[in-house]
Amino acid sequence: MTYDLQLTSTTLIKTLDLIGTFVFAISGAALGVRNRLDLFGVAVLAFVAGNAGGVTRDVLIGAVPPAAISDWRYVSVSIMAAAVTFWWFHGVRQLSRTILLFDAAGLGMFAVSGTQKALGYGVNPLLAALLGMLTGIGGGMIRDVLVNDIPIVLRGDVYAVAALAAAAVVIAGYLLRLEPTVTTVAGAILCFVIRLAAIRSGWNLPANVVDQSAEKQRSP
Repeated sequence: MTYDLQLTSTTLIKTLDLIGTFVFAISGAALGVRNRLDLFGVAVLAFVAGNAGGVTRDVLIGAVPPAAISDWRYVSVSIMAAAVTFWWFHGVRQLSRTILLFDAAGLGMFAVSGTQKALGYGVNPLLAALLGMLTGIGGGMIRDVLVNDIPIVLRGDVYAVAALAAAAVVIAGYLLRLEPTVTTVAGAILCFVIRLAAIRSGWNLPANVVDQSAEKQRSP
């Protein structure tokens, strides 16, 4: 079964992809400012947060050179986000709620477009879903590692699950031979709703709470 890549190359998808890159890049730049990095360090975190997930996916499926490297707009958007955040950090902090909304929308779009691109390159549906999730969360994970922090997606936050749900919708539509446009919209909306509900309700995945004092007593 072949999959049509035309949907993922439309102007709308490209525009939303760049918007998502910009929002994720802002989150990376903001983390850099909080960790007192210089302008170069802030720019690096911005690019990583906005593009690392897509770059990793493209390398794994053989779509080289990755879009984030071959298309100058991705680098430009990331640098712009870094500059805005670096010199206007207090203003960015005041827009934190709005950025969370765009972040949720960007996560959904990255997840569905990443899944579709993987399917278009003949990747197994299950692995395509995982690559779609990776597209959405990969940049944030590497961003956190670079500042010596445990990635937020590994600490109970309903983030990777939302991306995986969006990817699952695309896979279901692919297996049922549904119109790709329908599954794209449905998957992105589902991800957005899950993230928004998690933010407002404080949802988190269960975590195993260890008694630190008991662990210290057991250690030699």
